[in-house]
Amino acid sequence: MPQPPGLNDAERRLWAAFPTGDTVVLGDDRPAGPLPDRIVRAEIITRLLLGAQDPSPGAVAAVRLRGAYVMGRMDISGGSVAYELRLEDCRIVEEPDFSNAGTRELRFSRCWMPGFDGGGLHADGYLSLSGSQIEGEVRLPRAQLGGGLRMNGTTITASGPEKWALFSGGLVVEVGTFIRDAHITGGVRFVGARMNGGLFMERTTLTNPGRLALDAMNMVVEDAAEFSNGFTALGTVRLRSGRFSGILSFSRARLDSGDPARMALHASHIQADELLLWPEERIKGRVSLSYSRIDLLQDHPSIWPDELYLNGMTYETLRGAEFKDRLSWVSRDKEFHLQPYEQLAAWYHGIGHDDLARKVQLAKLRARRRRLNPVGKAWNHLLDWTVGFGYRPWLAFAWFAALLALGTTVFSIENPRPVKPRDELPAFHALIYTLDLLIPLDTFGQQLSYDAVNWSRWVAYGLVTTGWVLATALIAGTARVLRPSTGAR
Repeated sequence: MPQPPGLNDAERRLWAAFPTGDTVVLGDDRPAGPLPDRIVRAEIITRLLLGAQDPSPGAVAAVRLRGAYVMGRMDISGGSVAYELRLEDCRIVEEPDFSNAGTRELRFSRCWMPGFDGGGLHADGYLSLSGSQIEGEVRLPRAQLGGGLRMNGTTITASGPEKWALFSGGLVVEVGTFIRDAHITGGVRFVGARMNGGLFMERTTLTNPGRLALDAMNMVVEDAAEFSNGFTALGTVRLRSGRFSGILSFSRARLDSGDPARMALHASHIQADELLLWPEERIKGRVSLSYSRIDLLQDHPSIWPDELYLNGMTYETLRGAEFKDRLSWVSRDKEFHLQPYEQLAAWYHGIGHDDLARKVQLAKLRARRRRLNPVGKAWNHLLDWTVGFGYRPWLAFAWFAALLALGTTVFSIENPRPVKPRDELPAFHALIYTLDLLIPLDTFGQQLSYDAVNWSRWVAYGLVTTGWVLATALIAGTARVLRPSTGAR
């Protein structure tokens, strides 16, 4: 097809190169201004992509352009493009519009542009914005990218604090999403996205302090989700209800909400095969893992924030912390919940550490104490001191032995007086008499046969009272231990 009239020299070269897919090089760097020999009108690129020029037989037609100053709006909205578009080191004056278009491969490498509209885009190949500088919003709602999404080394700056830097909803990416070494100022929205080839954001910085740095609610990632190796989020990372069929990694990352009262990581209701929550430094802000299901959780006490919400979370394996640290881990929720303690106890029981499981149950009941009224707190303390809530019954025997020794000593010094003539009573024995006082039932007949006198009478009253308290505490504690637990799984 002959060239249309009115083309400048750069446009004529592009028109002639299109049928064979040759690259037109107008310069080796991105132009800062409209240099006459580098200007290419966007409408010419649009016409070529939409079939204004026929391809050469035996060649693959494509628009490949380097170092151009692209003027006007590249509007492919609703169109069907059968050719590859590759722009390198170009300055694109107006936002390209590929909304609801069907395309092949789209590549904007090291370009400058004021935004990109790919809402509803269907690309058989990949969309690449790698190395580009974007002063505005990248829109990809409902986009389907068959060859993947590449934004390695990309810089995006939103036009305002209330604007999204990267906005999508229902995005589907096959092959993989690669956003490594990028710098994004403003929120990134991946709500409802499906990443079938993984999500890789190593060494990327998301900056939106006090707001959402990443909103990825209901996101599904097949393979790895790597927010690791230098990934930095200054703002909230929200992954609520996400599904991760591989590893979800925050290894050597940095999480800072920008406001201690805000969530740094909101990962409640997620499902993950493995969660590696081991950033480079302590997480600044709150973290929620409530109601999540995680097969393997690896973390470390050095990174835990002051507020950590674990209620409803279940897991198969824990790694990275000692027992004493795990007790601190489950207590970092400002609101007391039974389930985190029950889950931790069940896990220790499942790996054969019944002694540690009992200690977790003890810690649970002690933590519950702060929610009780004064009477309840007193009874709670009593159960704790006497029988360890039934998890340490040996305490009751220790108390019993100490009181038995005390009573035996006292009544050996100050013998009780008989209540009847001695020939009608069994012989007095201080040890047996003390046992009768401590045991709530008159077992040996000594308590009814002898009556303590003087100051020892008060010792006898104390032993009787203590015996009843110990027996009651032992029964209550044993009943608590034997009661079926409902919160562990």
